[in-house]
Amino acid sequence: MLYSTNNTRLNVLDVGSGSLTLVFLHYFGGSALEWQTVIGQLPDAYRCLAIDLRGHGDSDAPATGYSVETMADDVVDLLDTLDVHDFVLVGHSLSSKVAFALASRQPIGLQSLILLSPSPPKPEPIPDADREEMLKTHGLRSAAEKTFAKITVRPLSEMAKEQIIADNLRTSEAAWKAWLTFGSKEDISAQISGINVPVSILVGTEDKALAPDVQPTLTLPYLKNATFETIDNAGHLLPWEAPNDVAAFIQKKLARLQLTPKSSQKNP
Repeated sequence: MLYSTNNTRLNVLDVGSGSLTLVFLHYFGGSALEWQTVIGQLPDAYRCLAIDLRGHGDSDAPATGYSVETMADDVVDLLDTLDVHDFVLVGHSLSSKVAFALASRQPIGLQSLILLSPSPPKPEPIPDADREEMLKTHGLRSAAEKTFAKITVRPLSEMAKEQIIADNLRTSEAAWKAWLTFGSKEDISAQISGINVPVSILVGTEDKALAPDVQPTLTLPYLKNATFETIDNAGHLLPWEAPNDVAAFIQKKLARLQLTPKSSQKNP
């Protein structure tokens, strides 16, 4: 469903109900669809919102407005529109930087951050040659297939592969260019010292898009209360490659925080 927010419309998958909302955000060139299998393994009594960020998936693609802070504004406005109070941000890659920016504002109701292969608060270490290649070849299926091969390790079904490639190809040119030339280079490390909730980070040991050693050097030093774990033999797309492990990781972190569902009522 599309919701108007911050001068654009965001597509949202809204599943379950309850007092605690899990807000799922996707990777660069992805969509909310990456979370479907993970959400399907979580208790129905969590309300789960999976959001297509602007320029991605089925959300609107304005010509401008792709800074990390603007995308964080989108999420804040959406949560207000949907009357969300107690919530956990679950970010992946690009959207983890958005989650960092949002959490640094210390919003009322935020309980924790759960981040998969997060883009660090410092500029993301993408080699210049790779940036240029991605800018020149966006929209080409051959390039999307090459990216798929690079960022996944575990075998995936043909259906999953086609969806990942389709999400890459339907990412707007404006969103694609903005992240590579500006958003991924933003440095928000100074402001994330204001994050006052637990941060749980999970990465694949074979991640070739954001190597595991990026987190101890470019992310963890700027956080006051963070943990770091890995999944063996997994790449960058953990919700696609290891949904069982991701769902178990989320439930483990929520249980340790004693953030358990208070209702078992299902949405129709």
